[in-house]
Amino acid sequence: MNSERESRVKGRLQLSNSKLNTLLEITNAINNNSSETALYQIFEEVLTSTLDIGKFVLYVFDNGWKPALSKKVDKRKLRGYPIEEIVAAHPEISTLTSSEVMQSQLFDIVVPVLHDEAPLACLLLADLEDQRIEISPIIKHLKFIQTLANIVVVALENKRLNKEYIKQVEVKKELELAQNMQSLLFPRKLPHDQELRVEAYYEPHSEVGGDYYDVIDLDEDRIAFLIADVSGKGMSAALLMANFQANLRAMIKLNDDLSTLVSLCNEKVIDSARYEKFITLFVAIYDRKKKVLNYLNAGHQPAILRDGEEIKLLQKGCTVLGMFDQLPSIESGKIKISKPSTLLGFTDGVSELENEEGEQVETAELVSIIQRSSDVNQLKKNLLQKINQLKKSSGISDDITFLAVDFLP
Repeated sequence: MNSERESRVKGRLQLSNSKLNTLLEITNAINNNSSETALYQIFEEVLTSTLDIGKFVLYVFDNGWKPALSKKVDKRKLRGYPIEEIVAAHPEISTLTSSEVMQSQLFDIVVPVLHDEAPLACLLLADLEDQRIEISPIIKHLKFIQTLANIVVVALENKRLNKEYIKQVEVKKELELAQNMQSLLFPRKLPHDQELRVEAYYEPHSEVGGDYYDVIDLDEDRIAFLIADVSGKGMSAALLMANFQANLRAMIKLNDDLSTLVSLCNEKVIDSARYEKFITLFVAIYDRKKKVLNYLNAGHQPAILRDGEEIKLLQKGCTVLGMFDQLPSIESGKIKISKPSTLLGFTDGVSELENEEGEQVETAELVSIIQRSSDVNQLKKNLLQKINQLKKSSGISDDITFLAVDFLP
């Protein structure tokens, strides 16, 4: 009798030691950053060899419930298995009723794996032998099985989250690099002399954007002002705009005629974007000596010119670039600058800002801001004040860019 009791005690001690060794093995494997396969192998070995579990399947949630590990289960019978309903109905260890497994009498016990009360996995257990469930080895070790499953599944979930975090950090670094690279595309120094004063502002919707402005000295007398906008946002728009800017900078010094310039630009946009995106462009060339401003508007927001006390909308031009092989019609404009004047070019990120009533910025409001601004420095301050005010109510839905020029003939 004593020997039989002693044998049972030794058996329990041996099993307890085995469980402790299993936990140590799992912990070491996690600390050593073992693979998912290695952790699952340990888990399977414990269930089948150490705990003598007949058959099982471990479902994990990864954009849907999927069987990650199984033993002696016909996987064809798992197709259409009502795992979602079972997980929802069993937040704790419990037995399956016959009505829940009408499709296939596969399993007896549900062991949920939760983290912060959210289901991460679900372990379904059964025996190959038709033992009564109350004497099954499953029942003897349920808490240990649940603990082990929690350790393994949570460890793998943490590995997955860590990989996602590392990927997010890498993407963020790449975007920051792209942002720094894009900032190099804009002019570092804007003219500010007795004849011209220029101010500009650019704020992308995300890290990078598809808006562009530029100021290019063509020769001693002529200077070009440009503002453009790519359809869409983000990296694809930024890459297309960078390509467009490189082509435009190369071509504008070789083509005095704005109609020829935009025709060539149209061809380049089609080559790059394959009709999938288009670009709007406003380009103006000012001759300091002749005091003449030549401009062309390719489907862009009309620039506003305060010519003395007169307000002019610079609309002459053509349709957007990148939509048609041949631009239907092209018309450029010419204005004599004989009085102190102010030019404001902007993208639709400015005009589409909304107030609390959902009303967008209209041309009349921009004209009003120009009229009460003594120079481009004041104009920039007033515009930014308005933009920041509207951003609080509506946020930013697009890149925001403007270019302002004072002509002082």
